[in-house]
Order: sequence, then structure tokens, then C-alpha cells
Amino acid sequence: MPRPTLALGLFALVVLGACHATQGASGTQIVQPGAPGQPTRVISEEKATDLSRVQFTPADVRFMQGMIGHHSQALDMTALLPERTERDDMRMLARRIEVSQADEIQMMRRWLEARGQDVPGPHAHHAPGAPLMPGMLSAEEMAQLAAARGAAFDRLFLASMIKHHEGALTMVKELYATAGAGQESEMYAFASDVDADQRMEIDRMRAMWQQMQKDKEQ
Repeated sequence: MPRPTLALGLFALVVLGACHATQGASGTQIVQPGAPGQPTRVISEEKATDLSRVQFTPADVRFMQGMIGHHSQALDMTALLPERTERDDMRMLARRIEVSQADEIQMMRRWLEARGQDVPGPHAHHAPGAPLMPGMLSAEEMAQLAAARGAAFDRLFLASMIKHHEGALTMVKELYATAGAGQESEMYAFASDVDADQRMEIDRMRAMWQQMQKDKEQ
């Protein structure tokens, strides 16, 4: 099951469970999950009905458009890896990133197309003057990564990708901090999924980087 669909299913189960669990003299109460890191809260049936009709916002569109470019650069970074690393664990990491982010790019493109919004081209993030989303590498940083080889490449790749992933977390945080944004059901599920996945991969990459540093010092 695709991750956004799973997240939506879980959301529905939480809401349904809360509805049945809190039936009583005071009436029905429904639990609305908070943004990543935020607590849930009880809302009224009327508010829940309103939420089911929530539409996307300009901030949602900007998030999707920007995240397409953000993910596309991650694929540029992983494309450098096969000829520059000697480690199988690095190849496995790159493959996971490639599969997940390529799939999410297609999902974001479909989301924008379905809503009649502009869809960035596959190389839009390379265009002169294209904005760098949080955490994205500059042209000079990409050149440094491309010039590295072996263990030096591995350490620089991990440090760069950690920075890149942390930028995605910033984008999610900024989305939820914008009034009315991130509330459409599909948008909420996707942004929450990005937050969870990027945090998990950051933890994995930090552990790999620390082990490489220890190996270097021995």
C-alpha cells in the first residue's frame, strides 16, 4: 500500500476509533491528529465536517513544487555514487533514496496536475536563478561532491545528504506554520510521511557517518 494511502487509512481509523470511544452523554467527540511532533486534539462533529471539505492552499502548491526540485537534487546526488564509492552499504542507502524519492516526485506531479497547477520540469532546479530550497546544495557544493572519490566521497555524501534531508524537515515545518496550509487530507498525509521518512534516514546516515569517522581514526 502506498504510504500516503496508508497514512490516510490510519487517520480514518483514529477518527473512527475516537468517535466510538467517546460516545456518551456529552455527545460524540472526534480526535484530530496534530502536525508532526504536536499533540492530538478533540474537535466537534461540525468541525470534522468542515475538515472533510478542506481545499488546498497556495502554500500547499508551493510546497509541492519546491519539494519536486528538492527531491530531484537528491536523485542527482545519488547518481554520482556508483562510480565514486566502494561500499555496499552506501549503494543500498542510495538505492532506497532513489526509489522513495522518485516515487514521491511522481505523486507530487500527479497532485499538481489534478489541481490544474504548474508542474516543474525534471531539470527546473538546474535553471539559472532557480531558488534553492532549504538544505539544497549549491552548484559549488555539488561540484565538490562530484570531485570526491572513495572514503572522502562517502563522508561528504552523507554529510551533504543529512543537510539535504534536514532541509526537507524545515520545509514541512514551514508548511504547517502557514495558516490553513497542510490541512487537505492528501497533503497532510504526504507531508507527515516526508517528515517521518526523512527523520528515519537522517538517523541511519548519522550512524553510518559516525562509524566512518571511527574507522578513519583507527
